Amino acid sequence: MDEVPLMMGENDFEMEEGGYLFSRNGTGKNPRKKPVSYYLTDGWQNWCSRCWDSLFDKCRKKVEYRSRTVWMGTKAGSNDLAIYPANVIRNQKYSIISFIPMVLFEQFKFFLNLYFLIMAMSQFIPELRIGYLYTYWGPLGFVIFVTMCREALDDFRRYQRDKEVNSQKFKKLTIAGVMSIPSSKIQVGDFIIIEKDQRVPADMVFLRTTEKNGACFIRTDQLDGETDWKLKLAVPATQKLPSDMDLHDITAYVYAEKPQKDIHSFIGTFTRTDGGGADESLGIENTIWANTVVASGTALGLVVYTGLETRSVMNTSRPKSKVGLLDLQINMLTKVLFLAVVILSLVLMIIKGFDGPWYRYMFRFILLFSYIIPLSLVVNLDLGKAAYAWFIMRDKEIPDTVPRTTTITEELGRITYLLSDKTGTLTKNEMVFKRLHLGTVSFTAETMDEVIAHLKTSYTQQTTLTSQKTQPPPKVRRTVVTRVFEAVKALALCHNVTPVYEEVEVLDRGSDQETGYDQELDVQKGDVTYQASSPDEVALVCWTESVGLTLMERDLSTMELKTPTGRTVKYIILQVFPFTSDTKRMGIIVKEESSGEILFYMKGADTVMSSIVQYNDWLEEECGNMAREGLRTLVVSKKALSEDQYNDFEARYHQAKLCVQDRSAKMAAVIQSLERDMELLCLTGVEDKLQDNVRPTLELLRNAGIRVWMLTGDKLETATCIAKSSRLVSKTQAIYAFRPVNDRSEAHQELNTFRRKHDCALVITGASLQVCLQYYEHEFVELACQCPAVIVCRCSPTQKADIVRLLRTHTKKTTCAIGDGGNDVSMIQAANVGIGIVGKEGKQASLAADFSITQFSHIGRLVLVHGRNSYKRSASLSQFVIHRGLIISTMQAVFSAVFYFAAVALFPGFLSVGYATIFTMFPVFSLVLDKDVPASISMTYPELYKDLTKGRSLSFKTFFIWVLISMYQGGIIMYGALILFDQDFVHVISITFTSLILTELLMVALTIRTWHYLMIVAELFSLGAYVVTLAVLKDMYFDSAFLISWNFVWKVLVITSISCIPLFILKYLQKKFSPPSYSKLTP
Repeated sequence: MDEVPLMMGENDFEMEEGGYLFSRNGTGKNPRKKPVSYYLTDGWQNWCSRCWDSLFDKCRKKVEYRSRTVWMGTKAGSNDLAIYPANVIRNQKYSIISFIPMVLFEQFKFFLNLYFLIMAMSQFIPELRIGYLYTYWGPLGFVIFVTMCREALDDFRRYQRDKEVNSQKFKKLTIAGVMSIPSSKIQVGDFIIIEKDQRVPADMVFLRTTEKNGACFIRTDQLDGETDWKLKLAVPATQKLPSDMDLHDITAYVYAEKPQKDIHSFIGTFTRTDGGGADESLGIENTIWANTVVASGTALGLVVYTGLETRSVMNTSRPKSKVGLLDLQINMLTKVLFLAVVILSLVLMIIKGFDGPWYRYMFRFILLFSYIIPLSLVVNLDLGKAAYAWFIMRDKEIPDTVPRTTTITEELGRITYLLSDKTGTLTKNEMVFKRLHLGTVSFTAETMDEVIAHLKTSYTQQTTLTSQKTQPPPKVRRTVVTRVFEAVKALALCHNVTPVYEEVEVLDRGSDQETGYDQELDVQKGDVTYQASSPDEVALVCWTESVGLTLMERDLSTMELKTPTGRTVKYIILQVFPFTSDTKRMGIIVKEESSGEILFYMKGADTVMSSIVQYNDWLEEECGNMAREGLRTLVVSKKALSEDQYNDFEARYHQAKLCVQDRSAKMAAVIQSLERDMELLCLTGVEDKLQDNVRPTLELLRNAGIRVWMLTGDKLETATCIAKSSRLVSKTQAIYAFRPVNDRSEAHQELNTFRRKHDCALVITGASLQVCLQYYEHEFVELACQCPAVIVCRCSPTQKADIVRLLRTHTKKTTCAIGDGGNDVSMIQAANVGIGIVGKEGKQASLAADFSITQFSHIGRLVLVHGRNSYKRSASLSQFVIHRGLIISTMQAVFSAVFYFAAVALFPGFLSVGYATIFTMFPVFSLVLDKDVPASISMTYPELYKDLTKGRSLSFKTFFIWVLISMYQGGIIMYGALILFDQDFVHVISITFTSLILTELLMVALTIRTWHYLMIVAELFSLGAYVVTLAVLKDMYFDSAFLISWNFVWKVLVITSISCIPLFILKYLQKKFSPPSYSKLTP
């Protein structure tokens, strides 16, 4: 064992199995008790949330799922429909009763809103009233009203969408004929007819179809995110019935397992009790899930699950609302400001003395200084986020980019870790056949003409032997021609691809049937498309077509191939074993109609096929070579079966399919009995092309200080090659492949080896990662975070999400996840920022993400330009709004201190409200248009982004600088007015309030780095609004004679100049002697 320890103690290997060195939250097994300060800050929100969730759980009825027997035909009336949920979709968050309580709870669980609620409630007490009620209830009521209107509108739109879906009409087959019913009236046991391109309203067992082959295609892009069509098979016993109405004349039932989340499995049986046939097993291929779309023909199904028990609803989880780091920092600053309010009030009370009802005066001081915590901060930030989203959607450089979550736009400017999927994200998911390896010879794109020649030679010889009715020569050592023939034929037969022809009307041009057939066939070939669940299979079939062996027709039981000689060869499909993530292989048993030969073909990943095929000395080496070239490999094998062998297998396999318990395991065991000593035919290599501009984008992100992790389900060699070709790992960096580990000792040794490596990328499999996290979670994350890049291969969707949570927990940094498929949704929702790509795997990832883009290269501009600008703008906006509250509170404190600590408001309520709204709102909000550098410089110099991850734009340092500025300016304005005070107190209000407004407008101008014409409009509008107010309210709050005097003008100018000019000088000196990093950059 290596000498370098990973743990502090010597008895580290005596820990119990599954023990963690560090708990998930990093606090150990016995975390310390939370201090009182926790319950005064975040504890309040967490406690409220837990109470609400507990109350909701107790009121909600616990759902118990159960298996069911659904009768059909003559005994359909015996189904107990009361125990099944209604087929209603409800995505609304609120009801009429719960709307107001839930909205108020969601608002007042935050400290800022709760604080203002208490302040406003206190104004109902006469002894505590400071001014008019509207000065406190006006702003608070406006914020709550806007929030309620927004939530009500969103929920009403959900209601309308739900109503539209629930009222959609479907055809129901009854004894009296076909009738139309809304989706909400569909019940378990109904026969529902689904037309082509129509949505499926409930989970059904597929009974009948208008397609002659007893099968139809469905689209599942809204269920699993995959755009490839899925082939579904009707139950043979019901498909054979003469008509749909005969379903009411039989006596049968369908047994269905209890509702599950797994959309890729189903266990059920179909049984006729009237002696009409034997029991038939039902699998996933016999089901049509809700929210899928019938793509071919018409389907008739028996409803088995409705409403909340459908697979689509059970897999729909409402993601938790994401809160950005900037919002958390603002929340923390408001708590600091609240503490400052309490301390300031306490200091004034100490100086004043605790005489009389001191607690009343104390509370009145807190009310007077409540402007330190500005309620308008939330409104300004929310409006700013809406503006940032609008800027993103209007950016022509990244077309069709959609921000689906507008509350975390600033998080794009704080990203430290980017976790990316590979297939469809870094690559195009466009498969192109590149290489065929037969052991002794390899064919590439340049030598495919040799394959065509060999294949044509082989089929020409077969045609000659068939025409002469002679026996083929005895099998001796196989030639290259024979091996090419066997390999191409295997690729043309071993798949789940179905050719789909567009319906084209062909005119009858004559009585020559043969000519007419050829004309019709040519038209259909021109419009043929291949449908399969995997693009790899389509690439293989397209390649076999290009070399001369074409897939012409396929149904449930037969397959037709057209040879290079023009002859059609028909095969009978006996069994199909589809590919699964567990088996990592697919197989098919076919019987050639002319010769009667039964062949078992299988293809799959080399990791599983190497133990199935006969011994060879080249497979492992060539797999590694192809993987290093970035090719996806498949091992193809073959086995000839006798009639007796197949009959014995078929009997055992049918018996296993009828089992309800452990059906999958028993079926797999029977299949494995055939997977022995198979003949290795070939190794194929398929290339998945890189997305456009992936390399410069990854280089851009790396220079910006963002560490990219690639999480993929592909094999280690392929993932490593893509990482090199995409420049995820630079040419100068080494790659450390983490050896497979199975237990704690191996993990300990391998981690010690890895920790000696420096500046190298890490490649690790999901299985090894799981072992490391089980025993050495903290140590592994610490080492992995030091790597410039990490590639996790053979990674499941659950592991992807776990890795994201791991980084968030241990590093406390902002993570971003990007993917394009349904298997990336959990990772996208687990990250601080989720980005979905609208790709070939559908829109599921895009719809579940916070931001939707059309290609990976758009993430560069989205992050470096919009993310950077959004964060810096929100930081400036929030600090300026806080400064606006601090300066008026400082003036109030000086006023109270000078006038014998009187708890009296300095400005009337109307002026206080106007100060925070119409007089300063527009110039302050115009800061969302500010930017320090153009977009071209942000893209040219990505190093500018690094400073943002340190959080320097909004920190306690910048916060206290603004506090000092506010105290200086507030003190200058108040003391200046008091020094220049001459006659009436109303003159003090005129001077101080006018100086305050002018100071704020000048400070906005001082803060702006790049002027926009709307900023000038906002400044002039606010100044004009104040002048109009002076004219309108000249006799209410001001002395009209004093306002037009020279005495008023020069006092205001002097005070404003003293409060602003020193700050202008300091900014000029700072810009001259300590300029920012971007000041000398040019695009």
